[in-house]
Amino acid sequence: MKTGKETGATLAMSVTLDDIRTAAERIRGSVERTPCLLSHTLSRIAGCELYIKFENHQFTAAFKERGALNHLLTLGEQERQRGVIAMSAGNHAQAVAYHAARLGIRATIVMPRHTPNLKVHNTRKLGAEVHLESEGVAEAGEVAHRLAAERDLVFVHPYDDERIIAGQGTIALEMLEDAPDLDTLVIPIGGGGLISGNAIAATELKPGIEIVGVQTRRFPAMQQALANEEIQCGLATLAEGIAVKQPGRLTLPIVRERVRDIVLVDEPEIERAILLLLEIEKSVAEGAGAAGLAAVLSDPERYRGRKVGLVLCGGNIDMLALSSVIQRGLVRTGRIVRVRVAIPDVPGALAELTRQLAEQHANVIHIAHHRTFTDLSLRATEVEATLETLGSDHTHEVIEALRRDGYDPVLPANEVHPDERWAGSERLETASGAG
Repeated sequence: MKTGKETGATLAMSVTLDDIRTAAERIRGSVERTPCLLSHTLSRIAGCELYIKFENHQFTAAFKERGALNHLLTLGEQERQRGVIAMSAGNHAQAVAYHAARLGIRATIVMPRHTPNLKVHNTRKLGAEVHLESEGVAEAGEVAHRLAAERDLVFVHPYDDERIIAGQGTIALEMLEDAPDLDTLVIPIGGGGLISGNAIAATELKPGIEIVGVQTRRFPAMQQALANEEIQCGLATLAEGIAVKQPGRLTLPIVRERVRDIVLVDEPEIERAILLLLEIEKSVAEGAGAAGLAAVLSDPERYRGRKVGLVLCGGNIDMLALSSVIQRGLVRTGRIVRVRVAIPDVPGALAELTRQLAEQHANVIHIAHHRTFTDLSLRATEVEATLETLGSDHTHEVIEALRRDGYDPVLPANEVHPDERWAGSERLETASGAG
């Protein structure tokens, strides 16, 4: 690998296919060779052949182990004795902590204050000294560099490092070995380490393969940097693993040279992808891990008929966040709905309503009377029922049945017509393993 002050064009060639192959040999046996499987059901929904690389099967549930271990294994004995430090939004932190502990190296990690609790807890449990500082990864990096200088620690950058890039590139080696006919790779982008290594490996092994990067609309830093625009990012995203405001000095020219396009996905699209991966593949994905699938489903015509490889890069999502995604997904697909119904304020009226709902096989999750906060007659009361149904078609059947029985049910405005983009998840043929 080349080092020193180099031009952008030279930097783009600083990591080679040989470096990636060397990294693959170096880490072999110490990280999982994760499966790359065709998802029949997701392929049918997307209109293309979708192969998923399940990097959430790594011990720390993310691809970051590859680059972190490759870096740590190149350290000399004196560097190992000094200890290492890294900044991370979570997955790089766990990877460094885990493999540093395995190798007997002391690890210090600086993480943004709002890093998901799961990632903070796991990093500490793996033996690292954790500092929660700053609002984002870039700011955490400033703290980490200061601590590195004060304590004489070896800095392990999460993406802007040749050994990290080479380690991440081993994913594409495995994908093209398992699915050599792939013509497109769709890869999430934070700082660019993952896509840089895999773009180098894939385009060297198979010239003409298309590399598509994915960022969130709230954190489009790499796209903005490539367009020479001022970098402007939002405050938060479900895909915190790719919420990076500062693209790498090494990764930017690699992405410019080897990545065909960068597409942006929004939060509801990421939520939908998480839910589909959970329902169909029985696989937990964090926001960044689901970004590739979100991109394909948001623009199906672009990928129609193609053989597309997705990197499910991580599965570290807080249980509360996952619970919210599931609940919101059930609402969006019409499987949980709220119905407001006016009934006479007399004994037995509520029992009659619930009997009607039972006849339509709608399960009542929650029910509430509203006598005060309503403009109905004093002789009437409003009932708000939260129901579990089989999907939007069943919901409409329930509503029509209530109308035939003389009720005037009302759905909240945003629940009248569940988002049709989510309709595919209502009729899933869910098989275990690769769907």
